[in-house]
Amino acid sequence: MEDHTKRLNKFIGETGYCSRREADKLIEAGRVTINGTRADKGNKVGAEDTVRIDGKLIIKKQQQQIYLAFNKPLGIECTTNLSVANNIVDYINYPKRIFPIGRLDKASEGLIFMTDDGDIVNKILRSRNNHEKEYTVTVNKPITERFIKRMSHGIPILDTITKKCKVEQISNYTFKIILTQGLNRQIRRMCEYLGYEVTALKRIRIINIALDIPVGRYRDLTQEETAQLLRLIAPSTKTEEGSL
Repeated sequence: MEDHTKRLNKFIGETGYCSRREADKLIEAGRVTINGTRADKGNKVGAEDTVRIDGKLIIKKQQQQIYLAFNKPLGIECTTNLSVANNIVDYINYPKRIFPIGRLDKASEGLIFMTDDGDIVNKILRSRNNHEKEYTVTVNKPITERFIKRMSHGIPILDTITKKCKVEQISNYTFKIILTQGLNRQIRRMCEYLGYEVTALKRIRIINIALDIPVGRYRDLTQEETAQLLRLIAPSTKTEEGSL
């Protein structure tokens, strides 16, 4: 018999209430119930089940999901925690609940996706999925051929060696880099290892979407962009498989 149930964190993510990772935290905190009984991580739910968070009924939405491209300014924190000053949710002030896919640190700017689709988040973020993210980076001293070669062939940071990547010099102090992984402050750490300090960092592309809007503004992805994006990430591992 075909199984029409789905994992609880996936169900919550698809409602747009929060991402799957955030849903797991809510479940662990005992804030989620299924048919009046406290839920556990790994529970599955079907169409006949009633899911509540803090007593509030959670219903899978039928409306079209939201996919935004946002040009994040310097100083904005990529967090949904509204108690954090200059958080991205308050800055955008979108009329519906959305959350960022991934992060750009406070000192960086550029393209970040905002969505209410919890299912898409980990497909884009998992490093094994090899989705490209492109950046322009300015450093504090002249770039050398050795610097470009070392950056592109892997740098030892955070107890690992970064994946090989494409690096291209743009000017004496600026280069372009295309990554398929997203280690914490990866580019800054890579530069620091080679004795350079990043003075400006901007993300200009994620997969098939290029940055084309002013700083501080956002736009909806077009139907064509969304369809292509979903098609490109379709073969990617999702949360459960990608975490093995």
